[in-house]
Amino acid sequence: MAANALNDLRNNWELIFAPAIENASAAMSAWTNGDVSLALDEVREVEVEEVAAALDLTDELSTMVLLGIGGAMGGQLILSFDRDNACRLIASLLNREVDRDEAWNELEISALQETGNILSSAYLNAITALTGRRLWPSPPTVTEDYAMSVVGQAVMTQALTEDRVLLCRTRFSRLGQRVEWNLIFVPSPELLQLLREMAATL
Repeated sequence: MAANALNDLRNNWELIFAPAIENASAAMSAWTNGDVSLALDEVREVEVEEVAAALDLTDELSTMVLLGIGGAMGGQLILSFDRDNACRLIASLLNREVDRDEAWNELEISALQETGNILSSAYLNAITALTGRRLWPSPPTVTEDYAMSVVGQAVMTQALTEDRVLLCRTRFSRLGQRVEWNLIFVPSPELLQLLREMAATL
């Protein structure tokens, strides 16, 4: 693909996802009393084997909130961060210290689940408004696992029918400083095709 055409497509992808990021950022800011905001880094399609490198995923354990996408078209949303950042988020939400070396209790896990629910609901509401296809998040699950493995499994559905997968890089800031969080949107092949057609017509 020519360089100009590739740049146009990337710009169009950003137009597709900017409202979702803006919605999610507003929801997160309200949920965290202004502590956390989001911004769109880039949206592009990459080869399946390049996913981990493109998202800067490491082989270290990550805390993840996993949400399926309900609706006629589906997919998955993954919110990931290291344990230190997860503990800082929980502490700020519950207004008390959280020991990173202790297992989280039900209330602490619930704080992470609700964060994923609020973030994903705002994100998917914007995608619904754009596509006219109603999408909603499944109940969130909190897990500690290797992000490379979880994301690799998530993109396998796309990889069965696509040589390239769509990646939307999101930048998180907390108290004005960038933090190592990731929001990973993995649409189903059907939703990806719809979004691709919309991006091509912008």
